Amino acid sequence: MAIDFKTFNGIVDFVLDDKKPVLIRGRHGIGKSVVIYQTAARLGLPVVERRASQMTEGDLLGLPSIDGNSTKWNAPDWFKSACDNAVLLFLDEVDRASIEVRQGIFELTDSRKLNGWNLHPDTVICAATNGGEHGANYSVGEMDPAELDRWTCFDIEPTVEDWLTWAKDNVCTLVWDFINQNRNHLEHNDDPEPNKVYPSRRSWDRFSGCLVKGKLEEGKTNLEAVFHLATGYVGFEAAVAFKDFAETYESLVTPDEILRDGVDKVKTFDINKFNALNEKFEVALKDRELSDTEVTNLAAYFGVLPAELAVHFWGKVCAVNAAALDKLHTEHVNGVPFGLFVADMVG
Repeated sequence: MAIDFKTFNGIVDFVLDDKKPVLIRGRHGIGKSVVIYQTAARLGLPVVERRASQMTEGDLLGLPSIDGNSTKWNAPDWFKSACDNAVLLFLDEVDRASIEVRQGIFELTDSRKLNGWNLHPDTVICAATNGGEHGANYSVGEMDPAELDRWTCFDIEPTVEDWLTWAKDNVCTLVWDFINQNRNHLEHNDDPEPNKVYPSRRSWDRFSGCLVKGKLEEGKTNLEAVFHLATGYVGFEAAVAFKDFAETYESLVTPDEILRDGVDKVKTFDINKFNALNEKFEVALKDRELSDTEVTNLAAYFGVLPAELAVHFWGKVCAVNAAALDKLHTEHVNGVPFGLFVADMVG
């Protein structure tokens, strides 16, 4: 059964605390490497990363040297580092490695040593593959039961919310808002056609980085360039939708406008636009000291929200700005005292 990243983050430390190796499997571009680096940061460990698919037997096992009348093995520098220091040893693309390399990894996961070199007692091992239930779509080798038995395996199927949570601090606002309002374009979930470019979580991150570096994140500054760049990163269909979104992006209403000017501009919004705006409000309201006008306009905003979104938005306000609650209770929503409005809404 596949799990999302939130679930994975909640349980993986139990395995690593026991110094057992962890293998995560999932589609390309979903953030497997990112979550492993996040795990290392949470554990306070530096990452030593090797792509198993690019390794030869010598890259893994090291090379022999003569010591008197015997031969000893000299560990590769990366492995010696994992033996001398506590690290998170990350072996990527294990299922694309040669059989000789995988046999060496077999010993490593089974006994935490290679050719007489023992891992540091606090070093932990993680690996990532495109195998599991999605393996048929990739040129990867099958891992037999004895091999898998050495790993604690987690199949990952992340949610859109996983990516949006991570992306809030990692991609530009234009890309984040587009995906939040066009979630079907985050990634391609059906069987891919050969040689066709599709969007993925990773490609949106890379595209965002290009926009920021090229100072194109405002979208309308050079729409033609943005469209062609998007086509290269996320494919034609997603690029068309992104260009259409970017053309109108500057006209989108912000929380600051609503708090300052009122709700007239949003009265005709559909549920998707309100959803996107609520996400922005969560950031805009965090620990913000609201003026009397802003409190009045925030109360009015509750009055134009669809009922199911108003309940959720109330929870967001409670979580990010408790100080605003007392002020809101002095207001009215559509002629009803705010306290009664809330009671009716949540009841």
